[in-house]
Amino acid sequence: MQKSDFIIEVNHVSKQFEDGKFALDDVSLQIKKGEFVTILGPSGCGKTTLLRCIAGFQVATEGDILLNGEDVTTMPPHLRDVNTVFQKYALFPHLNVFDNVAFGLKLKKVDKKVIEKKVKQALKTVGMTDYEYRDVDSLSGGQQQRVAIARAIINEPEVLLLDEPLAALDLKMRKDMQMELRAMHKKLGITFIYVTHDQEEALTLSDRVVVMSEGKIQQIGTPTDVYNEPQNCFVADFIGESNILDATMVKDKMVNFCEHDFECVDKGFGEDTEVDVVVRPEDIYIGKVKSENGKPEEDSPWQLHGEVKSCIFKGVHYEMTVLTNEGYELMIQDYHAFEVGSQVGLLIKPEDIQVMKKERVCNTFEGEVLEDNQVRFLDEVWDIPERVAERFEVGEEVEVEVDFNRVNLQDDEEDGTLCGEVYFILYKGDHYHLTVRTDDGDDIYVDTNDVWDDGDRVGIRVAPSYIRLYKKEVKGRPDGL
Repeated sequence: MQKSDFIIEVNHVSKQFEDGKFALDDVSLQIKKGEFVTILGPSGCGKTTLLRCIAGFQVATEGDILLNGEDVTTMPPHLRDVNTVFQKYALFPHLNVFDNVAFGLKLKKVDKKVIEKKVKQALKTVGMTDYEYRDVDSLSGGQQQRVAIARAIINEPEVLLLDEPLAALDLKMRKDMQMELRAMHKKLGITFIYVTHDQEEALTLSDRVVVMSEGKIQQIGTPTDVYNEPQNCFVADFIGESNILDATMVKDKMVNFCEHDFECVDKGFGEDTEVDVVVRPEDIYIGKVKSENGKPEEDSPWQLHGEVKSCIFKGVHYEMTVLTNEGYELMIQDYHAFEVGSQVGLLIKPEDIQVMKKERVCNTFEGEVLEDNQVRFLDEVWDIPERVAERFEVGEEVEVEVDFNRVNLQDDEEDGTLCGEVYFILYKGDHYHLTVRTDDGDDIYVDTNDVWDDGDRVGIRVAPSYIRLYKKEVKGRPDGL
């Protein structure tokens, strides 16, 4: 059998629990020997489940996992050449440091002299020399985590799995340990697979970052690529601060947002195509407008003009919010402060505009036409205009479309046709783009100027006139108009 180029291969892995929910949904990932790969995402995204499947603590519902080309999908953890470091350390409180680190070797009945040599070497690697006979309860959190890592590496695994190992440490200790982990990885030369929800940690440590959301991989790339070239709005919003705006690709290398045409470096989207743009706050140049009345001066170098609405010192830079004359809020980070109320100009260079294909332009559902001018979708019955209903046969399957800004959210969930919960909030300069998850687990996307909080319970309504129907075989013709 030909040896694989990858030490770890995850092929179309899904993990479904008894309640029917998928923690992993068709995940594929290849990791080379010696890489430091970080799996990054918010709580509940599936990152720990993926790690546990690789470790063998959970078995995938579908797909397979290979270690050095060998299928280990159903192999028990102790037979895999991987070791795991947990967030809670999992040290034995009744054993001292030496015995904790030596535990695995003693189980294998390794010679005492070999054990002593290996323990000392492992403790030296993690900076814990001369701590052999200390009680683990007397150690700080950072020291305990070092002992846990020493215990994991003493068996010389090919792969070290780390499940948020620094989450319990304070900020300073966490940053110190990040540097030590990076140095440790280079020294050991083994493959590290690291799970975290901390974006800065992922960017600092990793050769590659795997960004996950809702059981799916959103993007894989180097820290620089993931930060500078996010593939979708979730990645752009989750990693670092971002200005994410609706835009139109006018033509190749020309995009319109904030009611202004900007030169950019992207092409191939087509003319007049709806897109999203990302501009990092540190990439927007800001300066005072010279004219006294705040109006743009002649031959102004600025593309946008506006007023500073807030200015906060963040330790290294100032973070400012500017309301443009067109009504868009942009976040700017700069080493110089501009007073609240100042009239300023903004400049964005072509290479600092990241254009992304829109994941969706409206809500789309599968539906069925009913009697009495009604349609069923999302397991509920909705009224539609008679002029729309008469175009279709009763019982006909259709595609239903509803624009984001035509979904109405109610404070009292009983006032809605459907009930749900605000699941994800994205600010897009002049409005909020919400993901609302219904009680049945379906997602509805909403554009609104109202302020909602993550987790808010809402009622969901759509006026009949805003529901469009399309014959499945003639998708694209506005039969609902």
